[in-house]
Order: sequence, then C-alpha cells, then structure tokens
Amino acid sequence: MTIGFFDSGIGGLTVLEESLRRLPTEDYLYMADTLHVPYGTKSKEDVRRYILETIGKMVEEGIDALVIACNTATSIAVAELREIYSLPIIGMEPAVKPAVEMNRATGKRALVFATPLTLQLPKYYALVARVDEEGIVDSLPLPELVNYCEALQFDKRIMEDYFHTKLAGYDLDNYGIVVLGCTHYPFYKDILREILPAHIQIVDGNIGTVKRLSAMLNRYGVVQSSGSGNVRFMCTGGEPAYMDKMYKALSLLRTRESITGQMY
Repeated sequence: MTIGFFDSGIGGLTVLEESLRRLPTEDYLYMADTLHVPYGTKSKEDVRRYILETIGKMVEEGIDALVIACNTATSIAVAELREIYSLPIIGMEPAVKPAVEMNRATGKRALVFATPLTLQLPKYYALVARVDEEGIVDSLPLPELVNYCEALQFDKRIMEDYFHTKLAGYDLDNYGIVVLGCTHYPFYKDILREILPAHIQIVDGNIGTVKRLSAMLNRYGVVQSSGSGNVRFMCTGGEPAYMDKMYKALSLLRTRESITGQMY
C-alpha cells in the first residue's frame, strides 16, 4: 500500500516523519507543489486550483490513501477532494483545540503561528469559535517563515532575530502554549524552545494527524503492513535540486539531529 503525502513544499515532511515512525511498514509517495510554493500568501482560488491539479497527479500514481499535510490546503480543498475521490483522505488543522484544553487550568493564553491565508479562511475562525469559549486564543501570521524553511535557512542568529521581531509586541508571560499552525514551522522547534520562556509549551498537529490516519486506514481495511517504509519523492516542478533538498530535509528529521545553528 502507498500512502500519499501532499504539501506545497517540504513542510509536510514533518508529518511524514511522524508517520514513518508510527507506521514504518507502509510505503509513501510525497508530492511537493514546488511550482506554487508558498501557498500562504496566494489567493484561495489559485491555491484550490493548484491542489486539485497536483492531487490528481498523485492519484494517477496509484496512492491508496492521502494525507493533506498542509493546514492551508486542508481548509481550502479537503471537503471537495472527499467528494471527488473515494480513498481515505486525512486533512490537518491548527492544534487549537488541544491547546485550549491544555491551557484551561493554567489561565494562560494560546498563541497560534500560521500563514496569512490560513488565518484569513472561515474554517480557521470557525475552529477558534468552536473551541475557544473563553477567548484565550491569539493569532500571529508569519508570512516569511515558509520561505525561510524552503531555503533551509536554520541559522540560529538569523532566525532568533526574526522570531524576536515578530514577538516583540507580545507579553509572553501571559501565554502557556504556542501552536505551530503550519507544517513548515516544526523545523524551528529547537530555536523556538531556546527563545520562548520555559513555561511555554510548543504543540503542532502532526501526532494527531498520524493517529487519525492510522485509525482511518483500519476503518477502510486498507492497511497491508507489507511495505518497508520506502519514500518516493515527486515535485510539480521536477527540479533535481529540490528532490535532493527533500531527501536532505527528511534525513535531518529522521535522525533527530538538532538543526539549531546549522546552515545549508
């Protein structure tokens, strides 16, 4: 069986790495829409078209299940994709609900990092309205961070300066959790742990997504567990250099090497 993972770039590798650890006997196809990355600064209509075209190519490759490893893409297209295709489709959303539940007893606020487009979509506001009864969720757009990640920019000094600038207007003593609402953002967990106060937890939706994937595969009866964890990469631009970048980035995540202070 082949599980497809889709993202605009390398961000979805953070979700794929979690799946490789939890479902190591499946095979994977990872598709990056490199012709159009980043999604977070583009219009909803354009992104919808990119998603449908690219996932159509993935289905032609013979995937048995699909993970949309992108919060923005999930918000825009997951419902339509489920109408078009009969295979299991798992989407993502910012981990606002667990953040609110974790903070409820502390009296602290939650701060959601996300792309500008995710924060503009009705689905995000509906999610916050549904789970944030006490009004403790704040949202911070980080439009540059996907581009930094796509450039494999992990220089500690540069990224610390970036985050300090973005967080300058926030009293972090008031916050108990930071939510990483884009799959690119977990690449910066090590740097964020160093600059955020020790009491702040950092959460993302990756573990919950892979748990839903496993449950849905069992529900559909498509788990074969006969693969070897093989990953095949594709990208819409077909660039050999980008293929190399994806292999490098996944290797970095899988070996659990700290990316703090490294420069590629």
